Amino acid sequence: MNFVTLARRNFFDGSTVHRVVPGFVIQDGDPTGTGNGGPGYEIRDELNPIEYEEGTVGMALSGPDTGGSQWFVTQAREPHLDGIYTVFGQVVAGQDVVNRIEQGDRITRVSIAEAP
Repeated sequence: MNFVTLARRNFFDGSTVHRVVPGFVIQDGDPTGTGNGGPGYEIRDELNPIEYEEGTVGMALSGPDTGGSQWFVTQAREPHLDGIYTVFGQVVAGQDVVNRIEQGDRITRVSIAEAP
């Protein structure tokens, strides 16, 4: 619930996409826009068997159990991420928009949609 809670509190709104590796990932969730910031706390990894396909949303880490607010979206299948980074979402529409994001772009708003 960490990501959902932060999104509902507008934590990500107006943030700067601080990392883009074309064909790999876009990364956001750092309130400082430097890649070093977070919410002021860390959470434990919640690893699962879901594979990193195009559009998978995962928790960015600097080591085990260091998640906080930084997240990424994959732009292709990335098997080397499987079982190492917590998967917690999937882009269901608009992956073409994700693939056009550039470093320095701003996230206007993060919305949470409940699964049907």
